[in-house]
Order: sequence, then structure tokens, then C-alpha cells
Amino acid sequence: MSGKATRDQIVEAADLLFYHQGFDHTSFADIAGTVKISRGNFYYHFKTKDQILDAVIDARLTKTETMLDTWQAAGDTPADHIRSFIDILIVNKADIMRFGCPVGTMTTELSKLGHPSQPGACRVFTLFRLWLRRQFDALGRVEDADALAMHVLARSQGVATLSTAFGDEDFVRREVQAMHDWLASVIEGTDRPAPGPTQH
Repeated sequence: MSGKATRDQIVEAADLLFYHQGFDHTSFADIAGTVKISRGNFYYHFKTKDQILDAVIDARLTKTETMLDTWQAAGDTPADHIRSFIDILIVNKADIMRFGCPVGTMTTELSKLGHPSQPGACRVFTLFRLWLRRQFDALGRVEDADALAMHVLARSQGVATLSTAFGDEDFVRREVQAMHDWLASVIEGTDRPAPGPTQH
């Protein structure tokens, strides 16, 4: 197995363990045991858990960019693209109900730990925010595109958190449908104005 393949396996295993167990509760031994490599081989690629965390964040950013590009290519309209984002709550329902949103749980944990990599983890949210903003801008909602993007992010995070708390699949489906209905009202121009500007 090549060095890159081994490194990629370590990052993939760490990503899953950080999501399922949390960063703080995942040890070097946990990751090495999952990948089934020697300690020496492990340390050849990563000297610290923080180095692995940074690699996981980079991998998540790359995966997110690829996913957004796929949604962009698959949908005919900006509304289609936004619907793809909303539907991720259904596509990943089983994992979200058990472990929460991978982006939200990591940024929250790292924030609680005061970890210096927290801003890096938040870059995934920023990717979503900017991408959603562009979709709403393309729908003609130039003035409040950012506020609408943040509304979608906030609501999806709320649904993810409560689905983990209550384990209610019907709740997730109802909320996803409600988000689709809200989006339709945005497209028709019958929605209430979004909250004040949140540009940064």
C-alpha cells in the first residue's frame, strides 16, 4: 500500500471516529486500530492528533466542494440547488439522527475546547453559506441573499439537533417539507422579508 493510500485511510478513519465519538474522545490508538497499522507507520504520517484534525477538516472541505459542484451540475435552477441542500437532512437522516450534523457537532465541540482549529472547521459552514447566498442571489433576492442563506443554515441545524434529541423521523420529514414550502414562497415572492442583514 502506498504512503498516500495509508495517509488517506488514516484521515478517513479519523473523520468517521471524530464524527461518531467526538474529537476529544478519539485517541491515536482508536484511529490506528481502525486502520490496522503499526504505531511507527502511523507516526510516519501524523505526529499529533491536531495534525490529523487539520487533515480531516481539509478533507471535509474538499468533499463539500465536490458535493456542491455535483448539486450545481445536477440541478437546472438555483431553486433545484437549494432543494438539494435541504434534502441532505433526508439523505443522511440515519446518521444525523444518531450523531447529529458532522459540521455542527465538530464546530461546537472544538469551540467548547477552545481549540485553535475551530475556525478551520467552521469553513465548511462558510462554504455552504456563500454557496447558498449565490443561489438566492441568482433567484433575484440580491438584497437579502445572505440573510436567506443563514436562515436555511440555521433551520437545517435546528432540525439536525432536534432529530438527534428526539429520534423522530416524521419530524424530519415534516420539517424538510416545510423548508421546501418556504422556498417555494421565496421563489413566488410571497415570503415574509428575511431578518436584517448579516453580511460579514
